[in-house]
Amino acid sequence: MAGKFFLYAIMKAINQWQAEERPREKMATKGADALTNAELLAIILHTGDSGRTAVDLGRELIELAGGSLKDLANMTQDRMSSLKGIGPAKAITIAAAVELGKRIALDSCEELPPVYSSKAVADMMKPQMGGLLHEECWVLYLNRANRLIGKERISMGGVSSTVMDIKIIAKKAVEKLAGSIILLHNHPSGNVVPSSEDRRQTMALRKAVSLFDIDLMDHIIIGNSRYFSFCDEGI
Repeated sequence: MAGKFFLYAIMKAINQWQAEERPREKMATKGADALTNAELLAIILHTGDSGRTAVDLGRELIELAGGSLKDLANMTQDRMSSLKGIGPAKAITIAAAVELGKRIALDSCEELPPVYSSKAVADMMKPQMGGLLHEECWVLYLNRANRLIGKERISMGGVSSTVMDIKIIAKKAVEKLAGSIILLHNHPSGNVVPSSEDRRQTMALRKAVSLFDIDLMDHIIIGNSRYFSFCDEGI
């Protein structure tokens, strides 16, 4: 009964906080950067214990680690569970979040693949685009060293056309801080010769992204077994 009372007291106290002071609401309105380490931990912990809020518990956990997030990342689950209010389930949840952080850091340290030729791009994208029965538009984002920093499908269409939204492509390229982009779309018919509309849209996209100091390196049309490169053809 006493445990239920304390839980009720905690939830009531949190509910009485101003919305922007609650960790989840604060993150939703101000972004993750606005939260303290204790508040971020509070979101992971979800609840507090015995009159302490989840933020209090997060703060105590950081203190247990000597104030070091690095030491917290290396803390064993048994050590975490030595803090009153951190049971095995919460310790595992924290350990899982830490492991994800480590894997993200590892991914960011990996060498980004360089893009040196239209053939390399075509070979990369053919498994995704070569056998489609409808048209798709994709964009590859590269940094100034011509290394791939991202790729995404911009649109899907019918058997003979798809939308190439120049504003969306330019916006996404700016958001990713791309130095250059490569546009791709497929022709389900297998005929890779660009249409007059393909040419017109390519020139319009090149002009649009150049306003943001971003280069359109190439526009590649993927067929069933062939491809066409605007760059290789000097267009």
